[in-house]
Amino acid sequence: MRKKTSDRIFDRSMLLTILALAWPTMLEQLMQTAVQYIDTAMVGSLGTQATAAVGSTGTINWLIGSTISAVGVGFLSYIAKAYGAKDQAAVKRAVAQAVLLTCLLGVFFTLLTVSLSGVIPVWMQVDPAIQNMASTYFLILYLPMLPRSASIIFGTVLRSAGDTKSPMKIGLLVNLVNVVLNFLLIYPVRQIKIASLHVTMWGAGLGVIGAAIASAIAFTVGGICIAWVLWKHPMISPRGQKFAPDMEILRPCMKVAFPNMLQRFGTSLGYVAFAAMINSLGEVSTAAHTIANTVESLFYIPGFGMQTAAATLAGNAYGANDGKRMKRLASMFIPLETVLMIGSGTCLFLVAPALMGLFSSHDAVITLGATVLRMVAVSEPFYGFSIIIEGLMMGVGKTKAPFVYNIIGMWLIRIVGTFICTQVLGLGLIFAWACMIAHNLLLFVLFLVCYVRGVWNPLHPTDKTPYTAG
Repeated sequence: MRKKTSDRIFDRSMLLTILALAWPTMLEQLMQTAVQYIDTAMVGSLGTQATAAVGSTGTINWLIGSTISAVGVGFLSYIAKAYGAKDQAAVKRAVAQAVLLTCLLGVFFTLLTVSLSGVIPVWMQVDPAIQNMASTYFLILYLPMLPRSASIIFGTVLRSAGDTKSPMKIGLLVNLVNVVLNFLLIYPVRQIKIASLHVTMWGAGLGVIGAAIASAIAFTVGGICIAWVLWKHPMISPRGQKFAPDMEILRPCMKVAFPNMLQRFGTSLGYVAFAAMINSLGEVSTAAHTIANTVESLFYIPGFGMQTAAATLAGNAYGANDGKRMKRLASMFIPLETVLMIGSGTCLFLVAPALMGLFSSHDAVITLGATVLRMVAVSEPFYGFSIIIEGLMMGVGKTKAPFVYNIIGMWLIRIVGTFICTQVLGLGLIFAWACMIAHNLLLFVLFLVCYVRGVWNPLHPTDKTPYTAG
């Protein structure tokens, strides 16, 4: 007798829903990564010092961006659950509160980054020869923190209600603006060849500063556009809602967001410490690390695209109190994610030297970067499993365990290990990345135990906590 759809592990309609949610996010991230590639290549053409100046404070971007993203996760969990429960009033109230926090965070981080722009390169142990360049780049890049905050939080809000296409379209626009302005602002006036014609192309010749201005303008365009889309959205627009603090909404959102914020802040601070130790190894290691990070980000796209879909659908299932659907989600996401990450890891291993060569002509940088990329390629399927389980847990509001897992992995394995290898034993970048891989493998083990025990699932018989709005 044929099983009913609700009893089957493989559900074609669910697979189509997963792919419909995941592909716009993947495409958006792909375009963002493509622009990072182009940015890195354009800046890389200016020399190793320019690449190091841009990359040396990049981990601060993770630190700030991940803190803001954590607030988005709190709203994602709440809105996805309310959406699954068909509680439209709770959805709209939550969106209004997301607007309020976006404004507060945007102003706060603008003041913070502008005031610290002169000392951050010093804290990051940037080579004194490029500290002024790195400081100016950082200052310009972080002036538009309000629109950047809007892009992060409003994008998450739209995705939590199943709209992944709007953030994708705006992301494409942002990337286009960034690339065009890079082309015009980085390089000086020059001759370019179009077919058989030689054309004089205007250029501002601003170098690294031009790259910062281009990115700042692109971020501003993106923030304005996504705010407009959210305001006009037919389902989740905050129009008509009160924007004063509403603790019935903020309390459950922050209960989810706070552990995730601590996790992201702690791990991002770890990235800062990690990068600072690598910066101390010299220009070649800093450039190889910066370029390798950019290259590697392309191959994590399938994982993080699927994580967004997992979080949204898990929240919907939790809101609908549908335990069977929750189990089917995990049984479909895990093998799909594993296959995708095996494929991306294999590709990374094969093309690592060629991709490094796109961004640098320095043989030592290419060789070192390709080596560490091939090392990390082997660990990608394990990391993919971890981020899917973490995505499911974010969707249902279980953020405490991922916080503990990530902090243990980052600080006890990656940071302590890297400190011993680079600062005590005098070893190089390869050993630092080996510590990073050990961190990823530990996360795999911890999330695997969490999955097998069923503690990730609030509708599991041993952990049944039905959803209630507010």
